[in-house]
Amino acid sequence: MTIVGKILGSNILSRAITSFFFNSPEQKILNQKIHGIHFKNPIGLSAGFDKNAELTVIIPEVGFGFEEVGSITGEPCEGNAKPRLWRLKKSQALVVYYGLKNDGAEKISTRLAQKRFKIPIGINIAKTNCQACADTDTGIADYVKSYRKFLHIGDYFTINISCPNAFGGEPFHDGEKLNKLLAAMKKYPTKKPVFIKISPDLSETQVDEILKISKKHHVSGFICTNLTKKRENLKILDKQVPENGGISGKAVENSANKMIATIYKKTKGKYTIIGCGGVFSAEDAYKKIRLGASLIELITGMIFQGPQLISEINLGLAELLKKDGYKNINEAIGVDTG
Repeated sequence: MTIVGKILGSNILSRAITSFFFNSPEQKILNQKIHGIHFKNPIGLSAGFDKNAELTVIIPEVGFGFEEVGSITGEPCEGNAKPRLWRLKKSQALVVYYGLKNDGAEKISTRLAQKRFKIPIGINIAKTNCQACADTDTGIADYVKSYRKFLHIGDYFTINISCPNAFGGEPFHDGEKLNKLLAAMKKYPTKKPVFIKISPDLSETQVDEILKISKKHHVSGFICTNLTKKRENLKILDKQVPENGGISGKAVENSANKMIATIYKKTKGKYTIIGCGGVFSAEDAYKKIRLGASLIELITGMIFQGPQLISEINLGLAELLKKDGYKNINEAIGVDTG
């Protein structure tokens, strides 16, 4: 799929053809300015698809309003051994075990340094998937290396502390370690928004601790959420589910929605929330927005239903907003959480 995307993005004619078939007219009701960044629509491509930031030219032509590249790590990473991707067709989900495969911060930042982007680009960074980076200080240094390489590239940062497939687990969900990580990044100030991508499997105590630490640092919001590791899930309908890997799609939808509402309510809408998990329709996206998400990300829905889904969601969202009497999408954010 990456190869096809690179070919389609390689010249003006193929980009125009792609836009003709998949893009839809801009819906003014979906326009937002968030942290000084203009989003023509709220539907973004989640990190994990364009791992090496090779598709930034073609992604806007499919209808996305923004894109998050990566996750990008301090060092090049081959990821986990194959097989590392499975479809759960009945569950409308994927089991993902890539383990942060990417070309590394230096190579990817060099590739993007002189590029101009048509839509906002988020830089998603994580720690390299290796034994050495399981050590807290080494892991922090790895994050900081990527962070510094992209200080002047892209529109916002996402600090991915929730990859379920990396060596050493998810240590930065711990408040003390997260505080140390964010303090290390603070030494290199940025005006760009900084988001934290969290797991759907966190306890309320863990969420409270992350929110407490975030208040002390330059944190603009949260991505709710990453993949779930839990297998005891009524939405998992397939009988055979691999033991390794995190699960996306409909299997994580309820947990992601609950996390959106929890953070929005606990913080009274102080933080910008990007909702991610189980978006297959305009109705799915609208539910997340009404629970507190300002923006939406997806991958799995597009893989199951095709790239035309993006325009279908944007057109559908505009109609849902008009039906409910809203003049702009920002009026609907959090109305069901209160």
